[in-house]
Amino acid sequence: MSPEAAMDIASLTCPLPVTDSPRVLLGHGSGGRMSANLLQQMFLPRFGNPYLNRLDDQAVLEVGGQRIAFTTDSFVVRPLFFPGGDIGRLAVNGTVNDLAMGGARPLFLSAGFILEEGLPLDDLAAILDSMQAACQEAGVLLVTGDTKVVNKGSGDQCFINTAGIGLLEHPWLLSADQAQPGDVVILSGTIGDHGMAVMSRREGLDFETEIRSDTAPLAGLVASMLEASHEIRCLRDPTRGGLASALNELARASRVGIEIDEERVPIHPAVHAACELLGIDPLYVANEGKLVGIVGAADADVIIDRMRRHPLGSEGSVIGRVTERHPKMVVMRTRIGGSRVVDLHSGELLPRIC
Repeated sequence: MSPEAAMDIASLTCPLPVTDSPRVLLGHGSGGRMSANLLQQMFLPRFGNPYLNRLDDQAVLEVGGQRIAFTTDSFVVRPLFFPGGDIGRLAVNGTVNDLAMGGARPLFLSAGFILEEGLPLDDLAAILDSMQAACQEAGVLLVTGDTKVVNKGSGDQCFINTAGIGLLEHPWLLSADQAQPGDVVILSGTIGDHGMAVMSRREGLDFETEIRSDTAPLAGLVASMLEASHEIRCLRDPTRGGLASALNELARASRVGIEIDEERVPIHPAVHAACELLGIDPLYVANEGKLVGIVGAADADVIIDRMRRHPLGSEGSVIGRVTERHPKMVVMRTRIGGSRVVDLHSGELLPRIC
């Protein structure tokens, strides 16, 4: 092969993502390996404490003899409006769900708005109306907030930061480090709906069936599951980084291996088609109305039955198991009978989707 031909081939090779940089990159907000490294190298050495070090979706604190859950989140989705939702509904549901993953009943929210000069007031009104409706649906009150305006070109229309407080009305601990070998992995429904809804609108992709975001408040579903069984070890809403990142977080925190079956992971046909078109693995695509959990095997059928009675868990199923083998790793058994490691991804797959 001539040197010129070799250079032509090299120019077509996709480079590895840059993961070692002296500056913040988009990949640091991906929910994958770069996000994990940022936490471990920058934040935890400075702020580490027993509550933060658990790296759950919320901190569970005891105040005056009562356990409360406390969480915070920021929302930077583009476009602001997408099939099935908008940044306002996303902000409420995302915060409510982080509280619910700890088994808490969400009560109160705060919201901070960073608005860019030039944002149409009609758009802001639509976002606020959507947030109000989402609060009513989730049974929470927005009790405090703040608004800042930045110069045109400095903020991309609207960013929302939230905080949430919820009450734990039971004595059980739901945390990422509670998974045990022999437990099973459950999933409440199809994956990738939110991320592909945002991407299809952003890229102008049309499919025979419209892809809609799954954004929804999950506290009612979780409460129903806890009524059915106390053998729920941990729950996650697989947002940034998708199902793959959520499972890796659980495997690493509990120092166990997780095995899932590809055939058991439900994916909407339109979402699957969009992922194939864009060359994206749906395991890494964000969800905003689904949960993945680790539960005791003996109670798995009872929990799944209770999930399926709830509208947001009607497609609930067992998708895998927890094992002593390959600790801190997630492995998927493929449809053709092989296996592959499902690792944290590097770089940014879908920027600005939540």
